[in-house]
Amino acid sequence: MESEMSPSGALGELVTVLSIDGGGVKGLIPGVVLAFLEAELQKLDGKEVRLADYFDVIAGTSTGGLITAMITAPDGNNRPLYAAKDIVPFYLKHSPKIFPHKNSGGLLGSVVNLFGTVAGPKYDGKYLHSLLKQFLGDTKMQQTLSSIVIPAFDIKLLQPVIFSTGEAKRDVTKDALLADVCIGTSAAPTYFPAHYFETQDSRGNIRSFNLVDGGVAANNPTLLAMNTVTNDLLMKREDLAPVKAADYKKYLILSLGTGNAKNEQKYSASVVSKWGVLGWLYDGDR
Repeated sequence: MESEMSPSGALGELVTVLSIDGGGVKGLIPGVVLAFLEAELQKLDGKEVRLADYFDVIAGTSTGGLITAMITAPDGNNRPLYAAKDIVPFYLKHSPKIFPHKNSGGLLGSVVNLFGTVAGPKYDGKYLHSLLKQFLGDTKMQQTLSSIVIPAFDIKLLQPVIFSTGEAKRDVTKDALLADVCIGTSAAPTYFPAHYFETQDSRGNIRSFNLVDGGVAANNPTLLAMNTVTNDLLMKREDLAPVKAADYKKYLILSLGTGNAKNEQKYSASVVSKWGVLGWLYDGDR
């Protein structure tokens, strides 16, 4: 990618990659880092530059996919829809409605929540779906300002589905609405319902997607981003790749996580060996 404003990876020496992990509301963590990074870049190159000007490829899973869309979807002036400084306020404003708190109601409430979780997803996802469709509108994958990569998992085909800007330009059935891709990659099992949508090719043939969270396929999508660029170049698809063929041997990668899992090192083989079906599905301390 080459921007009039930016001295990015387009200098030809490096492929610049930004990768953002999944992690739900913990997307606040990379949001803080990205806001700081963009502010520092603006000190060097002016207030109008954005992260999309500096990265050849931006990849994100789940909440990382949402952030990827925010900073690469075009606005009416063909500039990024959101500045990095807007990510944290966005999460603080909308997270309480995306993840509404439910009163536990003591022992009875715990039992109800347990069986509710077993019977269906914890959240209905309606607010998240409406929000994404509202701010992403009719924007499609191939319209993003940087080349992006967002993974999901097709629960019907039992295989990963990788959405990318290059693939969308090559295969019209992968040129899905960015909102649908974001809903699919963030549909965490037990938390949100799986997401179904359809696309069609030039002959009107329908392609169906039955998606759940991209973390099932790749919670850290860094390798997917590198693989996407390299494959396009090796397959002589330089018109779809964000860099020239001579440039893909060196990568500059910024991979942002969302903190450690709160239950890290909490379980052991001796503990989980006693679990039955309900133990694997739900443990009250998790």
